[in-house]
Amino acid sequence: MATIYDVAKRAGVSPATVSRSLNNLYVSPDKVESIQRAIDELEYTPNRRARSLRMKSNQVIALIIPDIENPYFTEMARGVEDVAQEAGLSVVLCNSDDDPAKEATYLDIVRAEDMAGLLLATSSGQPDLAAVRRGGRPVVAVDRVFHDDIDAVVMPNRAAGTLATTALIEAGFRRIACITGPESIDTARDRAEGWQRAMRDAGVPSDGLLYHSDFRVDGGRAAMAELLESPSRPDAVVASNNLIAVGALQELHARGLSTSGFGVSVIGSLPYVLGPTDDLSFVRLPARQMGMSAAAMLIDRINGDTQPVRTVELRADVGSRVLDIPGAAE
Repeated sequence: MATIYDVAKRAGVSPATVSRSLNNLYVSPDKVESIQRAIDELEYTPNRRARSLRMKSNQVIALIIPDIENPYFTEMARGVEDVAQEAGLSVVLCNSDDDPAKEATYLDIVRAEDMAGLLLATSSGQPDLAAVRRGGRPVVAVDRVFHDDIDAVVMPNRAAGTLATTALIEAGFRRIACITGPESIDTARDRAEGWQRAMRDAGVPSDGLLYHSDFRVDGGRAAMAELLESPSRPDAVVASNNLIAVGALQELHARGLSTSGFGVSVIGSLPYVLGPTDDLSFVRLPARQMGMSAAAMLIDRINGDTQPVRTVELRADVGSRVLDIPGAAE
């Protein structure tokens, strides 16, 4: 039996465009003609029951993120909204504050309001999604992988950690610490593993240089203070997200230390400038692209896509170099 994905491929358009056409939303006349021709050739029959359920949900999807004040997640949310709006869907943005209890409350609301689908950047290791998924409601993980049977869109976190560390090694630093997020979050663990891989490959010891904090400014500053006061103080640090980097730089500046002598490599982009950035290295993460890719994947599932569960890993940029992940898709 042909699916909406087959129709989209035959017509040379996205599944979201096929959905808009089927739901009488605006699509250019030439694309409507291509879609109809593909429908006729494939003898495609829309799942009327599924479409009825989707209409019942008022074409609303939920996006649950852990920290709305973090520009990384704000940028991601913008990408989600861009794609959802084009497909005729509205987005309810929920901020969990990294609180599993608050996240669980939002999950209950998604189920109770019969929303069409869910995009989730979880604050807990393994959220309970049984009730949300009952009845076939699709869920896509964003920036996290927490269930083997759920689609996900993630950053190349291990590679990002390796690139951030390699940039410092190539600049001549050797005692390179890593400040990352909670051990319960795979994003934090993966970026730390990338740091450790680069240190090992360069033959540089990493013992005692890994610090777990939260993914916030205060966590980065506290970890940086502890590093600077340790007997074997490092000469550089990898900050595994943007807010950790802000905290680490605040602590350096408070102690009168310059980034020209103390190396700092940031995974992400600084949300605001604390001083000169010429001596910093950055691994830039495409947060907006992640939101767009996750929203497109969710919309495909809402519209009947039945292909196997998949994880899409995006790309990261370091300076003018682009890291290509084998087999990655965007």
